Formats: sequence, structure tokens, C-alpha cells
Amino acid sequence: MKLVLALLAGVVFGTGIALSGMMDPAKVLNFFDLAGSWDPSLAFVMGGALIVAAIGYRLVWRRKAPLFGGRFQVPTGTDIDMKLVGGSALFGIGWGIAGFCPGAAIPALGTGRWEVALFLVSVTLGFWLRRILAPLGRPRAAS
Repeated sequence: MKLVLALLAGVVFGTGIALSGMMDPAKVLNFFDLAGSWDPSLAFVMGGALIVAAIGYRLVWRRKAPLFGGRFQVPTGTDIDMKLVGGSALFGIGWGIAGFCPGAAIPALGTGRWEVALFLVSVTLGFWLRRILAPLGRPRAAS
């Protein structure tokens, strides 16, 4: 049942991305082009998503536990460190250059555009490279 609900949530997300036009990187890039062909529609999409999420959270937190899980899994970390800042900056730079965020690029695969596939391959390689390089940056334990 969890997988069916996850699939349903993905279909709803993908449909929303498609209907809002956020699969078109030009629409996203125009949001960042304040001096040129600025398109504020991304702000309205984000605002709508925030409203839906706020209502959803209010409803969900009334429950003692999730419908299909033992307990709520809420992050406890509150530190703002270089990994968080660097990752956020890298995400924003990639979004600004490509016009895709990973979440919107997945449903955009259905358009058959090679740019979308290249973007997702690049994101996947970045994740893979991070996993390989992360242990190299850790301090070694004293022997």
C-alpha cells in the first residue's frame, strides 16, 4: 500500500508540474531574468505549493502516527554548516543554469527531450561523485 500511495503522490506531483508549465526550463529561467522577459508564474506555483503543504501539515500533525508507518520521521538537525550552505548554493546554481530542479526534471523525462536526460544523468553523477569523495574529506582517527 505504501508503494501505491507513493506512486499516486508522484503522479499528482508530476501532473502539477506539467499543468503549471514548470517542465519548461525557459519558463523557470524567465523567472530569474528580472531585467528581461521576467515571468512571475513560478512564484505563484511556489506560493500555491506552500498553501497546500501548510494545510496538509496541519491535518497530518493531528494524527499520533502516519497511516502507513510506525512513527513520523522528522529531521532533528538544526545546524547551518558548510555542507548545507554549499549544497543549497550548488542546487540554486544548477537550477539557474539548467532551468530544472531534480523534482521537476523527473516528470519532464516524459517530454523526450535529451536535455532533461542529460541533466538527470549529471545530477546522478554528482550524487555518485559526492559519495566517493566524502570519505576523503573526513579527518582520520588518531592511531
